[in-house]
Amino acid sequence: MTVLALFISDLHLQPSHPHNAEAFHRFLAERAMGAQSLYLLGDLFEYWAGDDDIAEPFNQSIIAAIRAVSDAGVKVYWIAGNRDFLVGSAFAEAAGVTLLQEPHVADIGGRRVTLVHGDAECTLDTKYMEFRAQVRHPAWQQQFLSMPLAQRKAIIAGLREGSKEAHGTKSYEIMDVTPEAVGALFVRTGSDVIIHGHTHRPALHDHGDGRRRFVLPDWEVDAHPPRGGWISIDSDGVIRRHGVDGEVLD
Repeated sequence: MTVLALFISDLHLQPSHPHNAEAFHRFLAERAMGAQSLYLLGDLFEYWAGDDDIAEPFNQSIIAAIRAVSDAGVKVYWIAGNRDFLVGSAFAEAAGVTLLQEPHVADIGGRRVTLVHGDAECTLDTKYMEFRAQVRHPAWQQQFLSMPLAQRKAIIAGLREGSKEAHGTKSYEIMDVTPEAVGALFVRTGSDVIIHGHTHRPALHDHGDGRRRFVLPDWEVDAHPPRGGWISIDSDGVIRRHGVDGEVLD
């Protein structure tokens, strides 16, 4: 059976978690090379301070691995996450990926599939939604990217610490996508499938009338049990969830 598309998100790759990077390299070599397309749905990196950080050795190793998949003929697509929304055209060229705006609608295996990272649908988290609107504004990004790289990294480190503290006081409901936002997305795109990440709550949700929503897992292979995995769509339009070792979950 031909694998038409693979979908992953929320690897949060960083030098301090080398086993996650090793697992990603294995996924690319053993799984992605056999697919027609690969969709990276955000938060591939723990953070991305700007494309002028491409030459950093860890980043370069990840970019080279993605580029190898692209050079092998696999179409690789990127949707920004809340941690790596500053990925730009220089990264895309170096990695051989196509940057997509969300929501992105694709016809795959006879299915109309909507792809998003998922953070824009967490509408109950009003403070985050305000922050998201600010940092996604072109003027803010232009000003931020004009700062020295070291300064940007220091600011991001502070924001990450603040985010950890804020998460400790928020309920799962606030940090999850809302039924209203999901319903509106189904209507707006006319799709019967939504695939997203962000929430770190992998699941398959039935929204009625043949509409299904697949939530991707985050990756942490050093956890007990290990977390991670991906979603596949084959040439018959069958959608499967896979664990970090490739086992089919449903």
